[in-house]
Amino acid sequence: MPDFADRSILITGAASGIGLATAEYFATHGTARLVLVDIDAVALDALDLPIRCERLAGDVADEAFWDAADLGALDHAVVNAGIAGAGAITGLAFAEWRRILSVNLDGAFLTLRAAMRAMDGRGGSIVAVASAAGIKAEPGVAAYGASKAALIQLARVAAKEGAASGIRVNAIAPAGVETPVWDAVPMFADRAAEIGRDAAFAEMARMATPLGRYARPDEIAAQIAFLLSDGAAYMTGTTLVSDGGYTL
Repeated sequence: MPDFADRSILITGAASGIGLATAEYFATHGTARLVLVDIDAVALDALDLPIRCERLAGDVADEAFWDAADLGALDHAVVNAGIAGAGAITGLAFAEWRRILSVNLDGAFLTLRAAMRAMDGRGGSIVAVASAAGIKAEPGVAAYGASKAALIQLARVAAKEGAASGIRVNAIAPAGVETPVWDAVPMFADRAAEIGRDAAFAEMARMATPLGRYARPDEIAAQIAFLLSDGAAYMTGTTLVSDGGYTL
């Protein structure tokens, strides 16, 4: 089991979904300090974790937010904040394209830059939460898929740049995960309203995933923890695809 005793960890998008599951994982694995970031200040304040938590409410795509943030010294970071959206290219408004790219790519770059600066001189490890949508093309997800494909490459470049300083950077690319991000996808939201959220997840998983189910957030959190841990000390610049067979 990975040991994070006395470590300081930054997590963005920490108030829900994979980010929340990751924060809960580290809170029970000896972590000394969590720096939790989310745009939802109310949800962030409501988190009840049994360790020292520093909460920073703000937009990860806002450079001024990061300039003002006091992260202290970090050992690890999870670049997780992201949003979803759907729409065919021919009908996609440029404002919607920019909205998704702003959070998922600009926000990831700013988070990554801040985290690497906070690890300067001490080394560390980072995981960027990408998506199988950045690997496998599907209609209707141009902005989201492009943002996650770019994030995978950004993590690879960061891995090369960070290696000399002892900073490892990897990505994880989940496919379907049962998180609130799906509520922003009209197809899912409409089906969930008809048959219920759990049934909608099960239905979509049966159609697209060989293993016949979507992942739980805590499963992805455990995989993130492995990539951050000393057990993955020889891994950098890689992308762990965790998709139930979706990209086969």
